[in-house]
Amino acid sequence: MLTFIISIGLLIVAYFTYGKFVERFFGASSTIATPVKRLADGVDYHELKPWRIFVIQFLNIAGLGPIFGAILGAAYGPMAYIWIVIGCIFMGATHDYFSGMLSIRHDGTSLPDIVGKYLGNNVRKFMTFFTGFLLLAVGVSFVNGPADLLGNLTNMSMTPWLYVIFAYYILATLLPIDKIIGKIYPFMGLALIFMAVAVGSYLLYGGFSGKLYIEELTFDTMKNMHADPANNILFPMLFIVISCGAISGFHATQSPMMARCMTDEKYGRPIFYGAMISEGIVAMIWATAAMAYFGGAEGLNAAATAGKTPAIIVDAICNSWLGRFGAIIAIIGVVVCPITSGDTAFRSMRLIIADALKFNQKPIKNRLIVSIPIFIIAYLLCNVDFSTIWKYVGIGNQVLATITLWTAATYLAKNGKAHWMMSIPATFLSIVCTTYFLIAPYKVGGLYLSPSIGYPIGAIVGIGLFVLFFTKITKNK
Repeated sequence: MLTFIISIGLLIVAYFTYGKFVERFFGASSTIATPVKRLADGVDYHELKPWRIFVIQFLNIAGLGPIFGAILGAAYGPMAYIWIVIGCIFMGATHDYFSGMLSIRHDGTSLPDIVGKYLGNNVRKFMTFFTGFLLLAVGVSFVNGPADLLGNLTNMSMTPWLYVIFAYYILATLLPIDKIIGKIYPFMGLALIFMAVAVGSYLLYGGFSGKLYIEELTFDTMKNMHADPANNILFPMLFIVISCGAISGFHATQSPMMARCMTDEKYGRPIFYGAMISEGIVAMIWATAAMAYFGGAEGLNAAATAGKTPAIIVDAICNSWLGRFGAIIAIIGVVVCPITSGDTAFRSMRLIIADALKFNQKPIKNRLIVSIPIFIIAYLLCNVDFSTIWKYVGIGNQVLATITLWTAATYLAKNGKAHWMMSIPATFLSIVCTTYFLIAPYKVGGLYLSPSIGYPIGAIVGIGLFVLFFTKITKNK
């Protein structure tokens, strides 16, 4: 219980302390005209109130990751708390802030173009393809997933819901951002907030009353508690399983959309840094709830071994703790998460392709030219088993985050500022990703080499990238 309370407290305090330091270090200024003040087109560059932008950003980044990913990460035990708290404060929230603010400083441009400006045109080309694939994977997965959840909730077939969600995604991708996303997201946000507050409140009630056993982070629990530790090595697997809630490259694809709607740079901290801190809190709540519901990490692992998926676990927790009415609202909040990431995944893909082609998106016919091929491909993929591709989304997320961190570090160096805030996390995540590719099992994209081989090579690659980065920025000086 104490670990849970301290973790939530650290995340909140960090927003007011480290978040403010990051803001000042970046040099956010109200005197600089934001893109929407110069490039307003009424479609993507459209002024929105700061609170609406925060809600949209929060819902954009809070897919199923901070819920399902946190539950899967909780199988490793309370060590997940350390990654969520430290990762969110010093890596994820900072990553999100820089990706959003760099977009603001570069006319609201999409992530591949920002990366290309600082890391070179070849990297930009790679990023255009890579982010396009990742966004398509997220978008398609978040058609089937919510449809299945809604089908279970209403005792209906998922097929009608699939078409409803798909139709919504098309409208959200094509219409001006204030017409659908700007109007409907506040209501969706209420369901998500209710879900987090309700489950978090029950955790506090259960912990203080003694009805729940909430596992603490101690010297005894600072270990890998996964039921299958041989195939789920703590380092680096935990750092891939929990991406949303700690750090996720997907967020950097979403931030430019909000960068095009902000009227003042001073809103960057609550919108970008603050939304990520909020997601970290959601991840903490669900990681703790998953362990507490089953009496600890060992019980959670036993349930998972018996076939209980994260979706089943969420349904069981909500119905048991909140009653039928509360469970319906809470599960709607869980359904909202993928829907509000799926729609903006497709919208971000349209913007990235349009930016790459220098294709003006104000005319509706131009938006249709870009969007129609996207949705044809997405529809075809909805009719095949997408689970194999989805297994690679986790590591894809962290590769994307790594590149974004190196981009931000290069930006700081080129502007005569200390780069350590971004280069140290970039080095760490480079080691994580490289090690994952080397020692993860074949079925999740790794080579399944021995850790005795993977760890040294991972460290060499990560440190080697830092040396290369440091050499280049020193030479440029």
